[in-house]
Amino acid sequence: MSDESRQYRTAAVIPAAGRGVRLGPGAPKALRALNGTPMLIHAVRAMAASRAVSLVVVVAPPDGAPEVKRLLDTYALPERTDYLVVPGGDTRQESVRLGLGALPDDIGIVLVHDAARPLVPVETVDAVVQAVRDGAPAVVPALPLADTVKEIEPAAQGEPEPVVSTPERGRLRAVQTPQGFDRDTLVRAHDTVAVAGEGATDDAGMAEQLGAPVVVVPGHEEAFKVTRPLDLVLAEAVLARRRANDGF
Repeated sequence: MSDESRQYRTAAVIPAAGRGVRLGPGAPKALRALNGTPMLIHAVRAMAASRAVSLVVVVAPPDGAPEVKRLLDTYALPERTDYLVVPGGDTRQESVRLGLGALPDDIGIVLVHDAARPLVPVETVDAVVQAVRDGAPAVVPALPLADTVKEIEPAAQGEPEPVVSTPERGRLRAVQTPQGFDRDTLVRAHDTVAVAGEGATDDAGMAEQLGAPVVVVPGHEEAFKVTRPLDLVLAEAVLARRRANDGF
């Protein structure tokens, strides 16, 4: 396969090994039902909806790969896309690295997507892929902030926290996923940036540590992260509106 064709073949890696403690006890967050379908399936479909994505790699809990494989086999997924399930690690960073290690040689562009962002529109996925194709080593979709942000000095729980500074809101963005990368840049980041504590939660931040340029493309309000019970309510409302508008 030529270097050019490798450059444009795209895979999406979805780390789904976490337990999602903020949604409370029970099943891992990625397996929680949203309109009767696990969030993970919505996220896989969102990646596969892009014609640019030829492979979706789901990184399962370390002991849950067979269960996730059965789950993917149960639901209707676009047939033009290939699917692969691999066991993950103890941290998101390790899980992404394991997903990267499972990619075929002919993949040149890698998307990393949160399973907890099940409703990202295909237009956002396509915009990220196109920006990498146009030469950006790392790309993140992001939205301007609606709220003013304060930097604070952390205090003991329950104690008032002093404000250190107020960053200029117009220069700030709230980052979403999928984040897109030239494969070699992302592999180098995972090979170079040391794992500390719970590991990195932002792959673009790892690329920044290498000195690789990172660019922003417009995100979408429906690409929000489902982390709290209220987010589930909002996600159900978005799906209900889509069904009403699109008939599915």
